[in-house]
Amino acid sequence: MADEKIKINRTEKVARTNNTVKRRRPLAEKIAEEPAILLEKTISESKKIVASIENNEPVRKIEEYWHLLGPGLTTGAADDDPSGIATYSQAGARYGFQWLWLASFTFPLMAIAQEMCARIGLVTGRGLAANIKKHFSPRVLYFTTVLLFAANTFNIGADLGAMSQVTRLIFPNLNFGFLVIFFAITSLLLQIFTTYQKYARYLKWLALVLLSYVFTAMLIEINWKEVAIATFIPHMTWDKDSLLLVTGILGTTISPYLFFWQTSQEVEEEILQGKTKVKDRIGASDQEIKEMRLDIWSGMFLSNLVMFFIISTCSATLHAAGITNIASAADAASALRPLAGDNAYLLFAIGVIGTGLLAIPVLAGSVSYALSEAFGWREGLYNKLSRARAFYGVIIISVFVGLLLNFIGLDPIKALIYSAVANGLVAPVVLTLIVLISGNKEIMGHRANGSLNRIFGWLLVIFMSLAGLATIISLF
Repeated sequence: MADEKIKINRTEKVARTNNTVKRRRPLAEKIAEEPAILLEKTISESKKIVASIENNEPVRKIEEYWHLLGPGLTTGAADDDPSGIATYSQAGARYGFQWLWLASFTFPLMAIAQEMCARIGLVTGRGLAANIKKHFSPRVLYFTTVLLFAANTFNIGADLGAMSQVTRLIFPNLNFGFLVIFFAITSLLLQIFTTYQKYARYLKWLALVLLSYVFTAMLIEINWKEVAIATFIPHMTWDKDSLLLVTGILGTTISPYLFFWQTSQEVEEEILQGKTKVKDRIGASDQEIKEMRLDIWSGMFLSNLVMFFIISTCSATLHAAGITNIASAADAASALRPLAGDNAYLLFAIGVIGTGLLAIPVLAGSVSYALSEAFGWREGLYNKLSRARAFYGVIIISVFVGLLLNFIGLDPIKALIYSAVANGLVAPVVLTLIVLISGNKEIMGHRANGSLNRIFGWLLVIFMSLAGLATIISLF
């Protein structure tokens, strides 16, 4: 009994000691545990926030919308290449807000043209050149592809030069020749050795660099009342210089290389889904057409929105300061610095470099698609180098010749003029073929052009024919 009492006393003593420890520990432990508790709460709340965002309807809609965007977005973004930026900058610097209304004018025309091209690719399962070859004289195709190669090569040369000049504005110690070679090689390596899936994703994200021009406009003081008036009330002067500028804007906005690229990218997207044979790609569902239209109109809206803000920015700064002669995108970026500040200047310059990295692969790729389909070579970015040597060979040649133009003393402005002349000859011909193919029920079935598309399609052919004729006449 005595032993049991001793044991019970010891137990009670230990319990009392433990209770004392428990009473003494909380303050020290509480202080020590606070960071861990705070971290646990942060993680828990973060998970709740992420879950609520993921379940949020608007956020989910935005995510779904982004996943739907593809060839249309990259095609529209590639349209605003450094040569296009130079043209829009000149329009704003020389004429102020006068030609701002052209952005809203070209938007539907451009979207309708690209939609017809995309529909041809989706319904026939073939690229544009393959369809032209099948349904028209081969001579027409050879004529257009040779001129397309010339136009695109000059454009690539001008874009490589513009990107290098702008880079030297940021890093003056870098050599111009080194930069031209660097940008050319970088473009080729990405296009040739990256899988199409990764490459398409890269182009898609790169398209967002165009927003730098929107941000640039937000950093400067603009009279938005004047902008609104110029946007909705067209004002025109029809002297020779104005005519040349307008045709330049039309030519750089509605360019033949975009037609070939758009059609081929729709085919590439279907091949990515496992439809490797033409017979598997023929036809398009209502959902595919709906998604394609959303993609196209979004991409063309972005393209024309950027044109709108570049003209607005250069008008509010350069034109207002009396700087009216802008020969290149580098000139525009350089002139912006003292007027709009370092941030606006840097954003503008980054935009030039980014759009060049986006546009050069599209320029080289579109001519390669056209030539490969014209001559029946194996084509497609989904193919590896060893399986499509001629296709990738054309891309290499096109970029290499464009690179050389920067070392033989060819004025980049002359390169753009030559490109504009070639585009002026090609665009009306190709557009005519596009309208004929997309409106042919034997080829397109119930996906053929409706009345509205047919009317706007032929109006676009007329506009581009007049623009091409005016460009050629103005040079003589």
